[in-house]
Order: sequence, then structure tokens, then C-alpha cells
Amino acid sequence: MQDDQTGQSGLEPKWLTAVEQQAWRAYIDGQQRLTDQLNRDLEDRHDLSIAEYRILVMLSEAPDHELRMSELADGVLSSRSRLTHQIRRMETQGMVRRSTCVDDGRGVLAQLTDEGRRRHEEAAPTHVEGVRRSFVDLLTPEQLQTIGDAFRKVSATIAETQSE
Repeated sequence: MQDDQTGQSGLEPKWLTAVEQQAWRAYIDGQQRLTDQLNRDLEDRHDLSIAEYRILVMLSEAPDHELRMSELADGVLSSRSRLTHQIRRMETQGMVRRSTCVDDGRGVLAQLTDEGRRRHEEAAPTHVEGVRRSFVDLLTPEQLQTIGDAFRKVSATIAETQSE
């Protein structure tokens, strides 16, 4: 039986220690500031949001520059309905087009257009410069390795529990 307030079996939650809380808050604040800065860079210089940029990157790296909408949603960690709205906006800007999947006729494909490829290629240097300036160049190689290891573990564990 779960307790309504803790979500646990009537047990007090295992509260964070001061060190754990400090690390958690530093992550939340830093991640939000970094994402906001990278988004602002792309918006100011290329009229692209970071969400749009992520979609352009995924499509640019995909075979034939196209992906099923369901695959794209999983790849950009978005709900399918949110992605549908995003793709619709990008479609009106000429960056992507949607089509029916030839394999089964039921799935919908998102495909990168020439305009989308052009916008991605223009924005990529700005994004990489921002990632370097605001993240990579601030850390040692060991810190980068630790962060990569930690978040691959976090991501894999959450993905595993969501698929159960």
C-alpha cells in the first residue's frame, strides 16, 4: 500500500543529504542555464529554438535524412503530440516535410528538406561554439568523462524502468 504523500509504502522518504542536495540543485540550475544560453544563441543568430535544432540534427544524421515520427519523438525525448506540433511549425518554415511511410502506409515520416539542411549547417557552428564556451571548455577531460558516464547511466536506468 502506497502512502499518498511519499509514493512509498508508508515509509518516510530517504531525504537528500546536504551534499546530495547541493549537487542536485547545482545540476538543475546549471542544466537550465546552459540550455537557456544555447537556446538564446540559436534564437538570436538563426531564429531556431534548441528543440528545432535537435530535430534538424537527428534528421541530418538519419539514413536518407528521414525518420518515422515515433523514432524522432523517442530520439528528441518528446511526446508524440508535442513533436507533431513542432514538426508542423517547422514544415510551415520549409525545414521538414511529412509523408506516409512507404513500408506500411500507416507510419508518418519526417524528412529534412534542402532548407532544413541549410538552416542546420548555418546553425551548427553557433551551437558548437556555445557548447564549447559554456560547457566543454570549462571542464577537464576527467570531469567530462564522469558527466558522460553518470548521465548515460541515468538515461539507461530511466529508459529501462519506463519500458517495464
